[in-house]
Amino acid sequence: MYLGLTKAKVIVENPETHASREVELIVDTGSVLTWISRKVLEELGVKPRRVRQFKAIDGRAITREVGVTTIRYEGYEGDVEVIFAEEGDAQVLGVTALETLGLEVDQVTGKLKYVGHLALYNDRWHLFN
Repeated sequence: MYLGLTKAKVIVENPETHASREVELIVDTGSVLTWISRKVLEELGVKPRRVRQFKAIDGRAITREVGVTTIRYEGYEGDVEVIFAEEGDAQVLGVTALETLGLEVDQVTGKLKYVGHLALYNDRWHLFN
């Protein structure tokens, strides 16, 4: 079983202007959301859409702006809500982005691998239509 730190080079793109940049992110399966440097997002022209409050590991309440980017990894892409990471915040690729891209961390190699998308639905929905 792989116990090291997984990093991934992804392309972050502004979905409105298509300006893009390669960024190396820590893959964090314990983080729901993706955090990317404010500087990078501003350089790409990504506009914040709202402000969210988060609870830091040490218990502090912090607020950060969030926006939407397109993230690409080895031919897979998806639109992902991202946090404008401030100085001192880690840049991470979170679980929501991994799910959107159909990726997971291979437990043997520590690399990202495509596993597809799981469609969970109630197969009895047709009884109500």
